[in-house]
Amino acid sequence: MPAFPKMLAVLALLLAPVGARAEEVVDLGGFFGGGKALLNKPAGKARAGVILLTGGDGNIGIGADGTVQRSGNWIVRTRGDYARSGIASLVLDGGADPNKAIAMMREIAPRVIVVAMSRGALKVASTLPSRPDGIVFASAMLEEARPALGDAAALPPMLIIQHRKDSCRVSLPEGAEAFKAWAGPRARLVWVDGGSSTGNPCQARAYHGFVGREGAVVSAITGFAGSLR
Repeated sequence: MPAFPKMLAVLALLLAPVGARAEEVVDLGGFFGGGKALLNKPAGKARAGVILLTGGDGNIGIGADGTVQRSGNWIVRTRGDYARSGIASLVLDGGADPNKAIAMMREIAPRVIVVAMSRGALKVASTLPSRPDGIVFASAMLEEARPALGDAAALPPMLIIQHRKDSCRVSLPEGAEAFKAWAGPRARLVWVDGGSSTGNPCQARAYHGFVGREGAVVSAITGFAGSLR
């Protein structure tokens, strides 16, 4: 191996989260003829796996070498943190097929949870035929996603994570409360406070993006994953 690529490979290993293997680029195929994802696995056997769906158009620009063009979203920045809790993760680029991601993760972990941020919630209904073991909605477009989800009683357990000060018009706190009332016992609502907010209220640096509270969001997701049986 030439010196420079070898140095990059060593650096990637050094920067990998404690308790995790080196990140792997996988090709899942997808809606636009191809879609990459980044796989992070714990050093030991995974106790669960999470499929991470970003907001916006979903396109984060994963390169063949594992580089990410758009990494500002918390769901992308924290993708390796789950490994510390024994949880594998797959963060998907916009063209990647979530159902193929679920199938791949079932080969790695006994339970698979779909985690959808903001507009990513609109993809959740399409994953239901793959029978995810749980669903997490974070700052999600719940009113828009709900009609396609069907009967709440037929859905897997759900976790709603909502910042109390989210002022994005498509993910307001009252929307989370309304969704919880609709879902009844199938869903649990976790509120997040604090952090910071700048710029567009619907973008990654606002309360919508849990800036400064990423650890609390990851902890809520790992706790939810651990509660599933």
